[in-house]
Amino acid sequence: MLYSELVGKTKKEAPKDEESINAKLLIRGGFIHKEISGAYIFLPLGLRVLNNVVRIIREEMEAIGGQEMALTALQNPESWKTTNRWADDVIDIWFKTELNSGAETGLATTHEEPLTKLLTQHISSYKDLPIYLFQFQTKFRNELRAQGGLLRTREFLMKDLYSFNKNKEDFEKYYEKAKQAYIKIWDRLGIGDQTYVTFASGGSFGKFSHEFQTVCEIGEDIIYIDKEKKIAVNKEVYNDDVLKELDLKKEDLEKVRGIEVGNIFPLGTRFSEALGLFYTDEKGNKKPVVMGSYGIGPGRVIGTIVELSHDDRGIIWPENIAPYKVSLIGIGKEIEKKVQEIYKELEGSEIEVLFDDRREVTPGQKFADADLIGIPYRVVVSEKTEDRVELKKRDKDKTELVTVKGLIKLLN
Repeated sequence: MLYSELVGKTKKEAPKDEESINAKLLIRGGFIHKEISGAYIFLPLGLRVLNNVVRIIREEMEAIGGQEMALTALQNPESWKTTNRWADDVIDIWFKTELNSGAETGLATTHEEPLTKLLTQHISSYKDLPIYLFQFQTKFRNELRAQGGLLRTREFLMKDLYSFNKNKEDFEKYYEKAKQAYIKIWDRLGIGDQTYVTFASGGSFGKFSHEFQTVCEIGEDIIYIDKEKKIAVNKEVYNDDVLKELDLKKEDLEKVRGIEVGNIFPLGTRFSEALGLFYTDEKGNKKPVVMGSYGIGPGRVIGTIVELSHDDRGIIWPENIAPYKVSLIGIGKEIEKKVQEIYKELEGSEIEVLFDDRREVTPGQKFADADLIGIPYRVVVSEKTEDRVELKKRDKDKTELVTVKGLIKLLN
């Protein structure tokens, strides 16, 4: 990509109405644009990062048997009325509207109801189970106060996986498999060391659900972490009985703030019974399907990563989700032909490059923009580098001179 053609240039200052680090840096870096409070446009750089995060999540969901689909954002109120979740006094964050026909519809906050209703047409026998379905879908929630940049928005992408099993035992096996898949996702995204399996309220579905909380000082949640056991307890369920059940000691716990980057929780048979999702078992008995739900917000994950991985110059992206692997900069008109050849050579080696080809910008500004954008490797070509190039990692101060062949070998 040529920087001169990129839609979404860097800015010297962030909007004054943004307080969070992630919003300031992502807007200044040209990754996102604030449309209205709680709704952000993903510009080309931002979409590349988002797609990389989605790719990692998708791979891990498919690895545990998930089939991807896409449900509608517009909702049929009847399914939600059946489960008593259409009323505003039950779910107070609905975006609802009236159609020209006079009928009412809403923009989905989550998708248990429509998917459960859909599967009544596909599940009738134990032979039809298990089924694991997931999607990446835009959700809408009329939050009272959108805040924290991408951490709490009114319109956002969510990965939601739903499991459908014959019985509690089969469900629990899959639930544990999903938990381990989530742990693998955080490791691949570079936040595994700071992210804890967190015991939280199970609501009407059981004693516990599990959140995945990333330790961060701007987090909305208070959690108590055991660094040795790599688990945590949400403040909402923190008491002596819970600590005893989890074999945790108060003196081993540290009180911190966390950002909830994902959650998994049992649904039991609440939705299947209400919406008529039953199957016939091996003995001919009619039974309700046992369900689970598993969510991750990719945008919130991106916001969390920026909150954790930055310095006073800008963002420091993990390599596997960065928008490009290399930021290429040429200094001086006399080396323009040479830097163009290197650009083509890197692209020919399938290395993703953002080439800052701007002529009217000083080298210092190019360096500053490269640091702000946070691409993992900066490569500089100048007369001083002669037949080599200067290589620097974004999170290191040291530079080194390498040949182009050596650079390609290192990057691959």
